[in-house]
Amino acid sequence: MGKMRTGIDRLNRGMLPGGRIGLLSHYAAVNSGYRSSLNVLAAMPEIELQLLFGPQHGFHGETQDNMIEWEGYTHPEYGIPVFSLYGRNRKPDPEMLQGLDCLVVDLQDVGSRYYTYIYTMAYCMKACRTARVPVVVLDRPNPLGISVIEGKPLRKGYESFVGLYPIPVRHGLTVGELALLFARLDGLPRPEVIRMDGWEGEGIPTDYQWVYPSPNMPTAETASVYPGMCLLEATNLSEGRGTTRPFNIFGAPWLNGDELCRKLNGTIFMEGAVLRPHAFIPTFNKHAGEMCYGGEIHVLDRSKFRPLRTGLGILLESFRYSRTGWNDPPYEYEFRKMPVDILSGGPDVREAVNESNTEKLLELACGDPVSHSAFTRDILLYEREFRS
Repeated sequence: MGKMRTGIDRLNRGMLPGGRIGLLSHYAAVNSGYRSSLNVLAAMPEIELQLLFGPQHGFHGETQDNMIEWEGYTHPEYGIPVFSLYGRNRKPDPEMLQGLDCLVVDLQDVGSRYYTYIYTMAYCMKACRTARVPVVVLDRPNPLGISVIEGKPLRKGYESFVGLYPIPVRHGLTVGELALLFARLDGLPRPEVIRMDGWEGEGIPTDYQWVYPSPNMPTAETASVYPGMCLLEATNLSEGRGTTRPFNIFGAPWLNGDELCRKLNGTIFMEGAVLRPHAFIPTFNKHAGEMCYGGEIHVLDRSKFRPLRTGLGILLESFRYSRTGWNDPPYEYEFRKMPVDILSGGPDVREAVNESNTEKLLELACGDPVSHSAFTRDILLYEREFRS
């Protein structure tokens, strides 16, 4: 198989229905020559770029910490508006889309239900239906691959900006496939997806131009632990924000890292990985300036490693310490439900951790490949067989 080409590498003028273009994207969307999708589109003949939309963390990933809103501005080079969709607006106003021939979407996702960029895309697709603007999605690889799924689908009534649709925690879909799924679930026109070629479907190829999609997702390896470790955002434990290894490391001033690692290593929770005792001082976010004790995840075998299962095991052992607790709302624009419940898609994880129910947590970590295959059958663009 030849060199992989993403949607932006394959895009040509004939694939766009008109010349007045809007772009939902960010600095991580680059072609094989590390040119941004913004620059590629702006240089395309007979294209008039009208506006940009940016997701959480800003178009350039400039907002470092979590849940920090940002304001729009005028692009210094192109003189076009850059609209924030993580602030006053999370969905474009109708007047923003007036006069567009199409909206192009190019976003690097990380393969977990919690990651908000895919819901910014979903909101834009809904707004485009109202404005009668076609949507073209440029596809990119899922860094977790497209075969393994983990966790239960989001339960009805627990929808939020970290989970709008009934998909598993680790969903095994690309951005383009998610766009097709969301369109079907919302009754929207089917978007045009410029699919990839030369991608075998298992993670990030060695020649892929990975640019970190948000400040605390510095590497594709960070994405590989994120499905489990993001759940720590819903606790008073540090998930490693304010360090150079977010989500790979965790801790709190009251944990005993040596004891915790001894209890977890060698168990099913750590299959394919090892937990090393670690101490760190976050520079911002939880416990900033305090010594935290915990561990660092080292993945040894990605084919066996299941990050959601590992994250649930870390929660199980960390909650044996009396000072460990769940954060209260608000969290990601949700003001009533517990943060852990909207992240995990229901109350089951919180209840199982509170009860120290190991069997229930292991069951919650598993995906349902048969149901997921049936649910996604009409939107899959790449061949795969789902497994848990």
